[in-house]
Amino acid sequence: MRKVIIGSLVTIAMGVSLNAAVYATVDGVEVTDKDIASLMRAMPGAKYETLQPEQQKRVIDQAIERKLLAKEAFKSGIEKDIEYKKTLEAIKGDLALEIWMKRVFEKIKVSQKDAKAYFDKNKDKFVKPATAKARHIVVADEATAKVIIKDLGGLKGEALTKKFIELAKTKSTGPSGANGGDLGWFNKKQMVGAFSEAAFGQSKGEVTKTPVKTQFGYHVILTEDKKGGEKVKFADAKVQIENGLKMEKFRKDVAKKAKDLRKKAKIVMK
Repeated sequence: MRKVIIGSLVTIAMGVSLNAAVYATVDGVEVTDKDIASLMRAMPGAKYETLQPEQQKRVIDQAIERKLLAKEAFKSGIEKDIEYKKTLEAIKGDLALEIWMKRVFEKIKVSQKDAKAYFDKNKDKFVKPATAKARHIVVADEATAKVIIKDLGGLKGEALTKKFIELAKTKSTGPSGANGGDLGWFNKKQMVGAFSEAAFGQSKGEVTKTPVKTQFGYHVILTEDKKGGEKVKFADAKVQIENGLKMEKFRKDVAKKAKDLRKKAKIVMK
């Protein structure tokens, strides 16, 4: 029972923390974060913010259709249906619990002093990962990669970048080839091990001296820039810390309330 309650608390707390964004209106009725969150629960592990633009549009379209269909359902007089009435009665307890928990969560306050104390004690947790900005040329065989590295030999600065882009567009078999091999900024975990090791292991403006083999082929990598692991300032982490501490207190308070109520209640297991 405790696990069920705690799991529900997380859902409620997350719902409270969402910004009240409006994605569309349907006959004057708003399609909000709540509607999107409801649909996203059917997609375990997925987050609306990380979906591709076309996927986000499909989710919004589904939310719009649900608004239209719900309106049609009420128009049909469904609220007079006996099954509707029974179901509505059955969910009143859950609804009351959710709204009550939401009120409990909203009343919890975290002082800046407590947030700062947590930050000072856990500074090692607030570090942005090191990132690199790179381009690559990927080909099917090692010999071709070695020729490309030879063609780039002796070049530096803008001349190197210009030649690299040219070769990426004409030689690379990867999808980034058309864009001059540009991979943008990434951290070590976003690329396969051998690729990350090479890209982060060389200096800014340097090209790999030997081809880097991965399951995708043989890569020639130009590291355009690098940023070391940066420490996050308290001001930037403050909201995250406050939400985390608020959630922790929320869990403990409700778990304690449930435990106290169990002691007073007459419970018969069947």
